[in-house]
Amino acid sequence: MNLSTKPLDMTTWPHFAALVERHNGVWGGCWCMAFHAKGAGAVGNRAAKEALVRQGRAHAALVFEGPACVGWCQFGPTGELPRIKHRRAYEEGLAALPDWRITCFFSDKAFRGKGVAAAALAGALTEIGRLGGGMVESYPEDAEGRKVAGAFLHNGTLAMFEAQGFNRNRRIGKHRWVVDKKVAGLLL
Repeated sequence: MNLSTKPLDMTTWPHFAALVERHNGVWGGCWCMAFHAKGAGAVGNRAAKEALVRQGRAHAALVFEGPACVGWCQFGPTGELPRIKHRRAYEEGLAALPDWRITCFFSDKAFRGKGVAAAALAGALTEIGRLGGGMVESYPEDAEGRKVAGAFLHNGTLAMFEAQGFNRNRRIGKHRWVVDKKVAGLLL
């Protein structure tokens, strides 16, 4: 496979939208809005996501196999993505908010298990560097030694993040961790 990444913007929106539409809005119409300040509900999430992209307030690294978008990794500043799962456990050990959050991944069902999420994570880290860098945090699942369906790994796996140099910060669920990494800003 020849995977490449591009940032989500209005030029790549049609590719993102086509992937989401092929998967029934993803998770019942989420359109990757669950971690934004508020969703508009399954019916309004498409328009709300498009508006955020148009305003430059929705970030993702889209993964392409040739001309087709086959997955993504959503990331953004903490204020752009304030909602996370396991909030109570998260806040108990919180020292300071990160500059960036990586909140979710999605891979086309025909491409799961083929490196799409890893390519998306690498693309997100490149984009974060291009946008100035800073402390990046995410909330992956430790899947080592257990079988977890790829469709349910919307936060990615702990092993994938550790392969990209993330450190375990603290546990916030039975199998969920806060991981972090400092990303340098790229000189352009």
